[in-house]
Amino acid sequence: MTETLICHKLKKELPRLGRPPFPNALGQRIYDTISQEAWDQWIGRQTMFINEYKLNLLEPKARTFLMEEMQKFLFEDQDNKPEGYRDIS
Repeated sequence: MTETLICHKLKKELPRLGRPPFPNALGQRIYDTISQEAWDQWIGRQTMFINEYKLNLLEPKARTFLMEEMQKFLFEDQDNKPEGYRDIS
């Protein structure tokens, strides 16, 4: 049976992640408060940032940027998009 939680991001009861996404306190916080659905939304947003800004994940600055944006997206109700980004769907 899938465990559920009240998702901080989506404000409803949803299935939780299978495990913490990172082996640290932030990973545990995400596991404890963020649903799989919200995490999947973040992965989509992260991909958009990587593609639009042509981020090189080997660079610490790129990883720091993504971690900051992830925390804004998941915990601060900020839905930032790359500057000039237009959704064509």
